[in-house]
Amino acid sequence: MSGERMPSHIASVFFTVSVDGAWRPTPEQALDHGEPGAIAGHHLRQHLAPVLRRHSVLDPAAARDAANTALARWLPAVAGLEISGSVQLTVSARDRELAQEHMRRQQAADLEHEDEMRRLAHLQRVLADPDLRRVWWIAQYPDRHEDLTRLADALKDLPLPQEVRDDGIRGDIRRFTDRLLTTLHTPEQREVLLQALTQALHTLGHHDLKTTATHWQADNIPGSPPA
Repeated sequence: MSGERMPSHIASVFFTVSVDGAWRPTPEQALDHGEPGAIAGHHLRQHLAPVLRRHSVLDPAAARDAANTALARWLPAVAGLEISGSVQLTVSARDRELAQEHMRRQQAADLEHEDEMRRLAHLQRVLADPDLRRVWWIAQYPDRHEDLTRLADALKDLPLPQEVRDDGIRGDIRRFTDRLLTTLHTPEQREVLLQALTQALHTLGHHDLKTTATHWQADNIPGSPPA
C-alpha cells in the first residue's frame, strides 16, 4: 500500500499512508483463499483506519507510533492467515493548512464557550443571592422596583452555581449550608442552630468540630466579649 489517503480525526483532513505489509499461513489450518495478499491488504486497512481517526495530522509522529503499535504484531486475518505491517505517514501542505485552520476555529469556539459559561455562572450567582439580586435589579431597571418581588418568587429555587471541584455530597452540603445561612437573619436564629449543631457533633463523637462550633456559639451570643 503506497500513497493512500486515510482520514484523521478532523473531517476532510487526511494522512497520506504507506504500509509495508507481510502475511504468512498458519500451520494449524489451511488457507482456503486464492489471494492472501488481497486479504492481508484489506485487513491492514481495517486495523489502521480507526487508529488514524484518533489522531491529528498536526502530530504525525504520534499517529505513526500508534499505527505501528497496532500493526507491527502478527494479527489473525482469516482462518489460516496472519498479517503484520509497518506504517509511514506524510501530510500534504493542503491538509496541514486545513488542520491548522480547524484548530484555530476550535480554540476560538472554546474561548467563546468559556466566556459564556463564566458570564452565566456570574449571573446565576447574582440572581441566587437576594442581596446581590436586589442591587443588580435596581442597577438594570431603576424604574421597575415593583417587579422585584415577582422576580424573587420566580427565582426562589435557583441554586448557587456549582463549583467545578464540588463532587457529590460535598457540593450538596456546601450549597445547602449557603442557603441555610442566608435564611438566618437574627442572632437568636443563629444561636438555636449552633446549639443544635454542637449537640449533634457531641453525639457523633466529633469533639474537635464540637469545640470549634462551641467557640462560634460563644461569639454569637449578644453582648459576649470577642474571642
